[in-house]
Amino acid sequence: MTKVEIDKGSGFCFGVVTAINKAEEELAKGATLYCLGDIVHNSREVERLKEMGLITINHEEFEQLHHAKVLLRAHGEPPETYEIARRNQIEIIDATCPVVLRLQKRIKVEHREESKEEKQIIIYGQNGHAEVLGLVGQTAGKAIVIEKLEEVKSLDFTKSIRLYSQTTKSLDEFWEIVDYIKEHIAPEATFEYYDTICRQVANRMPNLREFAASHDLLFFVSGKKSSNGKMLFSECLKVNPNSHLIDNEEEIDNSLLEGAQSIGVCGATSTPKWLMEKIYRVIKTRIEAKDV
Repeated sequence: MTKVEIDKGSGFCFGVVTAINKAEEELAKGATLYCLGDIVHNSREVERLKEMGLITINHEEFEQLHHAKVLLRAHGEPPETYEIARRNQIEIIDATCPVVLRLQKRIKVEHREESKEEKQIIIYGQNGHAEVLGLVGQTAGKAIVIEKLEEVKSLDFTKSIRLYSQTTKSLDEFWEIVDYIKEHIAPEATFEYYDTICRQVANRMPNLREFAASHDLLFFVSGKKSSNGKMLFSECLKVNPNSHLIDNEEEIDNSLLEGAQSIGVCGATSTPKWLMEKIYRVIKTRIEAKDV
């Protein structure tokens, strides 16, 4: 009999839960509610909330909006978004994750702090990601974004460096970057680094690796746009090469189920529990149909 199990530690982080709860509360009042960007990087959850009435808009549409109510998702926004809202008399429902909010404030203070030395504010994160755009916005666009260790080599090591991280990046890679900068920073320059990775994400790693390794077939459920999903899935692959990234139940390859004795279902901090449970039920149904 094939064992199928859902990882108990997978699912929405508290920042996403808060944003979705706020959206549901506002929608329950019957008023029109807009969301600036996808509320979470998961197409199925976005679709569910759309059916409840949530209208997703982009930044261009936001600029044209007046006298409306707009939810800001957990990823956070740059200062100009709040300025547009004030100018256009838009009521903001701010669901920025507290961890992201603290990081934004730290970077803003760093940028405004007067210093005799020339310093570079470096953000380890995904270029173009909503959270990263919000962080860079705290520096009037002057922060430098690096996505991987290779890109660190192009920094100017004669200038002082202040390193921060997107909250959902890999802790291991962050420390690799720290070590590289320590080795190459010029004696006259200073280097300060801040581990700003969310512990709700980082603490999932050991348990997720253990879960992935305990099954001979793994389905990692995540939206394709999720930065956190890509990072956590890569960790699963390291311990279980038979790991497969899927967005929904339609992407389950039946041929993979053949001969599997133990199947695990897990996901990102942007993956709803209900979707993992749906995939679990689909797998169970297909296995039972095959065994009949």
